[in-house]
Amino acid sequence: MLSSNIKGVTNGFPLKIQVEKVVEKHVEINHDFLRNIFPKIDWKAFSDASRIMGYDEMPEEPPEPSVLESNVEFLGKFHHALLELHLEEGALLCPETGRKFPVNKGIPNMLLLEDEV
Repeated sequence: MLSSNIKGVTNGFPLKIQVEKVVEKHVEINHDFLRNIFPKIDWKAFSDASRIMGYDEMPEEPPEPSVLESNVEFLGKFHHALLELHLEEGALLCPETGRKFPVNKGIPNMLLLEDEV
């Protein structure tokens, strides 16, 4: 997840997501990667983003890390939300200024205007 780098912004994370089109792209699951990335995830931002993208399978509170060892179903859902959902068209919005960063063909345009640098 990205944050806003606009000059003077102190609360630029997480960027809010405005969805026009989401695509699902198959990615082979890697359990070791998921176990290693899990503790680094800002869970509230992640679960909120997955809901906005139309995927309601992530719990609001992070599960215990032991779930990653025993619950293959959870790992599959975590993998799907993290790696297979892509914002194809829409925008990312700065939570402080409301500045829109458009997303076209899956690529966010994060270029700042002169007065924002």
